[in-house]
Amino acid sequence: MRIASLLASGTELVCALGAGEELVARSHECDDPSWVVSLPCASRPTFDITGSSREIDALVRSRLASKQPLFEVDERLLVELRADVILTQTHCEVCAVSPDDVGDVELCRKQVATLHAGTLDGILDGFRAVAAVIGRERAGAELVDAIRDRLDRLQQRLAGSARPTIACLEWIDPIFHMGNWGPELVELAGGTNLLGMSGAHSTTTPWDDVRRADPEILLVAACGFDVERSLREMPILAALPGWGELRAVRAGRVFVADGNRYFNRSGPSVFESVEILAEILHPDLVQSRHAAAWQRWS
Repeated sequence: MRIASLLASGTELVCALGAGEELVARSHECDDPSWVVSLPCASRPTFDITGSSREIDALVRSRLASKQPLFEVDERLLVELRADVILTQTHCEVCAVSPDDVGDVELCRKQVATLHAGTLDGILDGFRAVAAVIGRERAGAELVDAIRDRLDRLQQRLAGSARPTIACLEWIDPIFHMGNWGPELVELAGGTNLLGMSGAHSTTTPWDDVRRADPEILLVAACGFDVERSLREMPILAALPGWGELRAVRAGRVFVADGNRYFNRSGPSVFESVEILAEILHPDLVQSRHAAAWQRWS
């Protein structure tokens, strides 16, 4: 089978299912496992993604308002590569290539598998569905069982512990709280989420809402940003009125995490985000295994 994955989480999933050798193309965002960057790239953003979070937000809003696509697919390349299955997503038009971005008539006859869920159970269902499409049903069932077992063992370790309050931000300027599966990650990691609802899209959040929530812990995991890139923009938050009065700031419990690699993708790595959060929320109970994935900000 020849698989073209047009989203990073799909590429992660295909490799986790043991079908990495069947990949013939990747998206511009695919970087895990690291060897996939050697595959032909079949997509690109249609706007500058190197600017500040404020600049990126303005460009995205402008293109959406004028009904312009955010991504361009190299349809000619996919035809030449003779892909049997094309992986896309329908959950968020801003995050990655969707089926609407694939307009070639010949490609539309191919089998298109989509990841579309905004909850953790839905993500796991998506794993099974994609596994079935690419003929890896058994591997899909084993992957889902292994993830659930890993989460169960973490729950046992955290049983009876206090549940610190936390606010998770998915964008810096303007501020977005973390929605979708973010609140579920917090719950599984033994925390009390103060902003955002499970299964609901992330959305802009007034700074006054963050101040009123006044969490014990503040986490910034910006969509598409790694730790270093988010750290460069943290002074924007620190300059907001009342920043120094937040409990999390006074206690030195403000953290920056790799949103791009862990929190924002609906692939297998999103379940590692539960462990990252547990390391931040319960350092006395959970040993740090993801030192490169998060950092305390001061």
